[in-house]
Amino acid sequence: MDRHATEERLATPTDAIGELYARHAPGGLRLAFLLTGERQDAEDLMHEAFVRCVGRFHHVRTLGTFQAYFRRAIVNLHTSGLRRRRLERAWRQRERAAARPASDSMPDVDAREDLWRALWTLPARQRAALVLRFYEDLSEHDAAAALGCSVPALKMLVQRGSAALRPRVGRDDEG
Repeated sequence: MDRHATEERLATPTDAIGELYARHAPGGLRLAFLLTGERQDAEDLMHEAFVRCVGRFHHVRTLGTFQAYFRRAIVNLHTSGLRRRRLERAWRQRERAAARPASDSMPDVDAREDLWRALWTLPARQRAALVLRFYEDLSEHDAAAALGCSVPALKMLVQRGSAALRPRVGRDDEG
């Protein structure tokens, strides 16, 4: 009977759930894509995180905390699935490297692809720290909260990730 009461509670705020989805799904999808690198995987990750967050909708005291809760759920789900996806990601990375275009007619596109390839060589937490800080433009505090670590730990992840990327993408081609 308690389960039925929970279902009723979740069935009544459908407008609020729809509003939450409309407001937070695009940003969640963007974050999930940057963490997974594949649109289909990102959509699956974002939807699973949203369903889990809505399943605990009654725990969210204010709608303002939903975004942080949702972001954290996306990062946690991604992190928990890394072992399972490690071999698949390595295979995709080898395929992308083999399919690199021979033409240098668009150097900015090549540079962006080089950056993405280099980003994928980083450990998952370093990559997530860089994506949250610089692509999602989160503050250190918010990015640390999303990763479930302290601000000094986030700073170390960003510093190590940046240091690892610098030799790979730090060349100056503008001549």
